[in-house]
Formats: sequence, C-alpha cells, structure tokens
Amino acid sequence: MSLQKYQRLPHALNCDCSVCWSRTVTVKPVPSRFTQCDQCRPASVQLVDGHWKPTPRFTCAKHTPSARPPKYWHVVYDSGKPAPYVPISKPFELE
Repeated sequence: MSLQKYQRLPHALNCDCSVCWSRTVTVKPVPSRFTQCDQCRPASVQLVDGHWKPTPRFTCAKHTPSARPPKYWHVVYDSGKPAPYVPISKPFELE
C-alpha cells in the first residue's frame, strides 16, 4: 500500500490516536484566563466624517496586570557553596 493511500484511510469511530484526540479537544471551547468586566473595553477604530478615529483600549484597575513579575520569579535555585577556583600552573595531559 502506498503512503498516500495509507494517510487517507478513515479513522474508526472509537479511535483514540493523537489525531482523533486533538480533534475532540479543539472542538471544546477553552475559557479565557482574562475575563473582561463592564468597565474594560478593547481598542477600536471608527470612521467619523471621513476620518478614522481610534479609541484606545481601557483596562480597569482590577484587570490591569501588576508591574512586577509574580513572586516566584525572583527565587533562584541555590545549589550550595560554589566550588573554589584553583588555577593550574602547569598544563597536564590525561592518561
């Protein structure tokens, strides 16, 4: 059987391969992490008297992201004391 004929074979109704799984997952709507309230508005452009009038977006104080990153970003992995630097005065070869 050639590769093109194999790729065009229909999947079974109860197929649980990654292709069929991704089709079922993408059909479901994903809730947005950012839910706008009545005060928030997206940016828009309107034609007024032959001129385009842009309206900037507005985000209320509740949905405005903080200026600082989340707290866990400043944590750095501490692996202990660093190994001391020992300069090598004479080159050597591995045996």
